[in-house]
Formats: sequence, structure tokens, C-alpha cells
Amino acid sequence: MATVHQLLLDIGREEVLKLDHDRRVVDAAAAYLASEETEIGFLYSGWAQAALPHKKLADDALWQVKNDHVTLVVQPGVRVVENGPPVHVGVPYGSRARLILLYLQSEALRTGSREIELGKSLTDWLRRLGIPVGGKSVRDVRDQAERVSRCRMTFQIVQGNKTGLVNQSILDTAMFVDDGQPQSGMFLDKATLSQMFFDQLKKHPVPIEENAVRRIANNSMALDVYCWLAYRLHVLSRPTEISWRALHAQFGQSYSRLDHFRKQFKDILGLATAVYPAANVDIEERGLTLHPSPPPVAAKAGRLTLVAGRGGQ
Repeated sequence: MATVHQLLLDIGREEVLKLDHDRRVVDAAAAYLASEETEIGFLYSGWAQAALPHKKLADDALWQVKNDHVTLVVQPGVRVVENGPPVHVGVPYGSRARLILLYLQSEALRTGSREIELGKSLTDWLRRLGIPVGGKSVRDVRDQAERVSRCRMTFQIVQGNKTGLVNQSILDTAMFVDDGQPQSGMFLDKATLSQMFFDQLKKHPVPIEENAVRRIANNSMALDVYCWLAYRLHVLSRPTEISWRALHAQFGQSYSRLDHFRKQFKDILGLATAVYPAANVDIEERGLTLHPSPPPVAAKAGRLTLVAGRGGQ
């Protein structure tokens, strides 16, 4: 167990805060340990290897992230307007986009159906994660939901001497409604995952703890690192080194300098492991060393949740 978790168990949060520990890490770890939440979420393994941007790009800009095995390209979708040509809406970005995608994927596997009701269900789920759903926050959620619904993505995955290519939209259909709230835009009320994306999700799901997600829900890079560790650590058979350059390519495209990214990443890793106590990761001069670790969700729990579905549609 990581030092901060053992300290919290031994002497409590208030005493740990008097020591030289990042308050954000202490608070996240303390809240995680104190919670009795047991809900499980799921995401497609591709998102654990290559993720969305953290900040807003130009509305017509592509997004690409590449590492040794996976390349992700996200193309922005377009919106039809009454008077004029279609306009780009931009690619999804930030923590809200990640949470919406997590909700869509988790609901699809929980119910066994590509068809997902959003509306009040999504807002209730966001509130459960501690995300306020009102004012600017609801506008942000609606904006990211539209970006998710209209974008198109390409995953290129290299395995040995083979390269696989998956071109797909996340959603096949989406229904937007106007609930009469001024300046908040149309709300994504119903959605249907594309058949290809749903099939890939069922074949390659990564189980994660909603309790963990709640504690880092406002930090997009911490969410990415947590999901990456959830995907990588439990399948390792031996310690594995990841260089700073490889980490920068996967997580740090918004950082032009490697030294700036390296400093920030150490703090982010602290947050991610604060909500994944079993993660065994060492920070080294040349990068990280990942050690074989139990998954954040026991394999049996993940399988039971999947079996509870009512079959694909």
C-alpha cells in the first residue's frame, strides 16, 4: 500500500496534513478510503492508451496522440445551421468529455444495450460524482456531449508485425432536445453507440471504480493516468520501464518542454495512485517503473457486472 494510505490508516487525515504531503493527494486518498461506494464503470481499452485533449482546440482542428502501440486521431464533427454552411463543433476535450464517455460506455455494458437514455440519468450520475449541474457547468456538459456525439475517431493499433485500423463514430444516432433553459443549448437526451464501438467495448473493457473517478473527476490528466494504470498494471508479468519521452508523447502534448511535463506528471501520478492504492509504481530518473499490481476492480466483480446485461443490440 502506498505511504499516504498507510499514514491515513495509522494517524488520520489531520495528522497527515501536518506532514510534507500534497494536500490534494491526501484529500483524494482520504475520501477514497472513507467511501463505501462499490459502483463499477467501464471504458474501452483504446481510451486507456490514447486519450482526448485536455484543452480546447480550434473548432476545425484534428487531434492526434501517438505512442509505441496506439495512434488516435479524432476528427471534429459539424453542425447544420439554418442560414449558411455547416460549422465545425470541435473535438471533445477536458474532464467533462471523459466523464460523458465513461457514462455512455458504462451504461451500455450495464444494460447490455447500445441505446442509452441520458437526460436526467446523466445529470444524476454527474451529481453523484460531485459535479455541479447548473449554470456554466451545465453548458459545458452540453457542449462536450455535442462534441462527443458528432466527432469521428480512428484507432490504429500495432501488435507485433500486424497493424489494425478502426475508423468509427462513437454514436450512430443522437437525439437532442430543447428544455427551455436560455443560453444553455440543446441537450443530448438519447444516444445509440455505433455497433463497431459497442463491439470493441464488449471485447476490450477496462473496469474502473466510480469511487476513484469521483475523487479526481475535475482533473483530466489524472483520469487518463488512472485509467492507463488500471489497464496496464494487472497484466504485467515483470517490472516494466516507461521513459519520460514515451510518457510525454502519450500524456503531455500540451507541454512543449519535457522538464515542465515531468514535474507536472509527478504530481498527477500522485493523484492517480491516491485513488488506486494497489498500484505499484516507482518514479525513476529515466521515467517510471511499473510493477505487476492487482487491478482496481477484482476480475470477478467486473465479470459479474458484464453478465448482468441483457445482451447486445
